[in-house]
Amino acid sequence: MVFLLGNSLLFSFLLYYYFINKSKQPHSRQAAANDLPPGSFGWPFVGETLDYLSNVKNGSLVKFLTQRRSKYSSNIFSTSLIGHPMVILSGAKGNKFLFSNENKLVQVWWPSSIDRIFPKTHKKANHEDFASTRKLLSAPLRSESLQRFVGVADDILRRHLQTDWNRPQIKVLPAVRKCIFSLDCKLFLSIDDAEKVERLSKYIEDIASGVLSMSINLPGPTFNRAVRASKIMRKEVQEIINQRKSELSENRNAVPDDILSQMLQATNEQEQFLNESDIASYIVGLLHGGYSTVNAAITIITKYMADYPDLYSEVLKAGTSNTWSI
Repeated sequence: MVFLLGNSLLFSFLLYYYFINKSKQPHSRQAAANDLPPGSFGWPFVGETLDYLSNVKNGSLVKFLTQRRSKYSSNIFSTSLIGHPMVILSGAKGNKFLFSNENKLVQVWWPSSIDRIFPKTHKKANHEDFASTRKLLSAPLRSESLQRFVGVADDILRRHLQTDWNRPQIKVLPAVRKCIFSLDCKLFLSIDDAEKVERLSKYIEDIASGVLSMSINLPGPTFNRAVRASKIMRKEVQEIINQRKSELSENRNAVPDDILSQMLQATNEQEQFLNESDIASYIVGLLHGGYSTVNAAITIITKYMADYPDLYSEVLKAGTSNTWSI
């Protein structure tokens, strides 16, 4: 009975969404599509999200792209993902266009669901205020600022290689995730407690699963778990911020020299400190960013090293001699 009622409500919602959006447009969907690259927007609201997420889960995202490139005979096609109509560009020319026209013809965009997972108090401010805040938050991540952390990172990586890689057989991705997240927790928040790092990593897993999901904030779906996990993470970071501010007021020289300390001491042109909620949200976002993209890159590199022993030998030789040649 509950299942049937739930399906009826969902179907009614999809019909409502479809007809309301259709009535708002002066032209039919077909007329509007004439100005767009070939493609399909799929089901109302859902779009082609289910097919997309299915391929992501199976590690075959390229299949989602190749099927549509073949179907429409084009490297550019229209689709609708996680509730947003969009155009997908692929291939060398598409990548070149995007990366050579950032802040010119194209701008970085995130779906509205991201703001619900990583809320910001300055999101409604004018463009100049937003750019200034982003600049201050990003300052500790510049190469010259990160140089001071090289020794810490080297120590953590060496310990990780001795404990988690010193065995006959390992699963690379989980091992890399553990290493990178431990490193992030140390550099951002000076967290050394292995149990706490492990507990926080479970929240990051929920966030990573919910970022690319339908923004249905009801108990159960991955998006709802991501929102709740982010809220818990931000609360934990806020507690560290409160403790760190107390330490800074007592003795600045005694506080941990991590990225959080730098953010708490940064001020804008009006000598105003950054909003603590923004700092907490930004750090959780950085922890999530390091959890997904960096791990995948290192895992793929490790796979190539295993597939091509000659290449591995050259990299090992260059690493031990501290010289590189291309």
